Amino acid sequence: MEEQKLPNSTLILVFGILSIPLCCCYGIGGIILGVTAIILANKAAKLYAENPEIYTGYQNVKAGKILAIIGIVLSVLYILLIVGMVSVFGWDTLQDQELLNEKIQEMMGQ
Repeated sequence: MEEQKLPNSTLILVFGILSIPLCCCYGIGGIILGVTAIILANKAAKLYAENPEIYTGYQNVKAGKILAIIGIVLSVLYILLIVGMVSVFGWDTLQDQELLNEKIQEMMGQ
């Protein structure tokens, strides 16, 4: 039998890679692409497990899944950072640079 590429193996890798920089878009982009990459990776892994001798590209699937997990973790941490900053400073303070600088100076004791 002729070897064929795993379906979506390149897409999984691309989504995994893009989930990392998109975590800075308020975390939403990284989570969406990361979860999508993990779902596709699980489907591809099941397909590969059934007939590993006829498929290539499993390394892309594994790497994409790892990168997607990293992207999801970074996205969640970024969301927690935003929630923490809003709870400490308040939404109005974060939108006004001068007021934010004053609050930071107060917190530092100056």
